[in-house]
Amino acid sequence: MRRRHALLLGSAVLLAVAVVWPNRAHLAAFPDIIGAYSAKEYCSCRYVSGNPADYCQVYIRQYIPIDLLHDEPASRTVTARGLGRTHSAAWLGPREGCRLLGETPSAP
Repeated sequence: MRRRHALLLGSAVLLAVAVVWPNRAHLAAFPDIIGAYSAKEYCSCRYVSGNPADYCQVYIRQYIPIDLLHDEPASRTVTARGLGRTHSAAWLGPREGCRLLGETPSAP
């Protein structure tokens, strides 16, 4: 019985490694997606579509919550932090819409 459990556990570990290793670059990029998506989509919802802030906060809600969402209406800039990464997006104009400004350094 003990040997069966060890074999089952070893097989599960090998299967996990076989799935994770080829996808390691995608998994490493995942934390950036949450903050970048939230900043860009909120900016587009708010400043391109002209929706109210409350609606846009619900619109960008995801299964993985974000830690910070800061909307600066004067400069039409949005900053979002999720999974330890902070990204900003800014409204460029009616023809360009919103664009990601990149990752901003996060305070620990």
